[in-house]
Amino acid sequence: MNFEKRVTPLMLAIGAMTMAAGVQADTLKIGIPQPMTGPATQYGDQIQAGALTAIDALNAAGGIKGMKIEPLLIDDGCEPKQAVPAANRVINSGAKFAVAHACSGTTVPAVNVYEQEGIVAITPGATSPLVTDTIKPHFFFRTIGRDDQQGPFAADYIAKQLKPSKVAILHDKQTYGSGVATQVQTALQKSGVNVAMFEGINVGDSDYSAVISKLKALGPDLIYFGGYHAELGLLLRQAREQGLDTQFMGPEGVANKDLVAIAGPAVDKLLVTLPADFTKMKGNEQILEHFKQYKRSPDGAFTMTAYAAVQILADSINAVGADPAKVADHMHSSSFNTAIGKVDYDAKGDLKHFEFAVFRWDGQGSMTQIQP
Repeated sequence: MNFEKRVTPLMLAIGAMTMAAGVQADTLKIGIPQPMTGPATQYGDQIQAGALTAIDALNAAGGIKGMKIEPLLIDDGCEPKQAVPAANRVINSGAKFAVAHACSGTTVPAVNVYEQEGIVAITPGATSPLVTDTIKPHFFFRTIGRDDQQGPFAADYIAKQLKPSKVAILHDKQTYGSGVATQVQTALQKSGVNVAMFEGINVGDSDYSAVISKLKALGPDLIYFGGYHAELGLLLRQAREQGLDTQFMGPEGVANKDLVAIAGPAVDKLLVTLPADFTKMKGNEQILEHFKQYKRSPDGAFTMTAYAAVQILADSINAVGADPAKVADHMHSSSFNTAIGKVDYDAKGDLKHFEFAVFRWDGQGSMTQIQP
């Protein structure tokens, strides 16, 4: 007997689903939720440059375990209210991994989403201890140091190199800015340095004359500001216009090229703490060739930390497969050689060691590493 093979709509649907599944299995999605709009866009640009360059290099070499990496760019605006929607977009895309969020205020609420959904996420930029101290995550990691590493580092430089008799500390009352300012205050006080002023300013104000008048009356040798570039730019410019020529210092959040457009020549001699210049690290020559090949800049506080985040995900998936739980376990128990040097994690996903450095700006907006 002859039996004709009939192709039914159901069989066609099953075939289409099988093909789709096959395509999906050959693709590894990595979410990249970053500020793509708003005043923190430059930080998102740096993270995209680092992550996308690492992804392009991996794809050119065959991907991860034969899977091509598909980056998913998502805008979180560096806005806390956009944090959960951005994290949910990562999850709804089907991605199980993310190079996540530059800003601490955005990262803190997003961590809960990644933990609940079992998504392995690494932030190359969020430094607040609250990111990992609040819920002690298992799936969330960093490739940047915490404020309680950066703050004491800055305070040590201030106490030993600048040796001020009186310090004023300002902050923007936000998660990141107030956090790092508090860490600097605590460390300076432990070193015996006189912190004569600790005060918050309002984000978005256009006139800081009142606080500048207080500073002039106080007469500090150093003014430390915890926050972002927009507020510091106005503080610097208005301070110089009002005859206050005191040394200013701040954390990596102020090191934005747009600071020069706001402050003008008042940026001259500004000191900032940043991740060390990893483009100068021995062994990164091939990585720098990747940036050249894909026509992206390796410069910026978060570029190499983002590159390292992709490296760690790739190494872990190559080692144990693409199950996020196994990847997280592997990351907690392993060491990684990356664009930022050797990486080891503690139980909370924080780096056991991270190299910060002090940079000085000149009047044209160029920075030079001066310590260490």
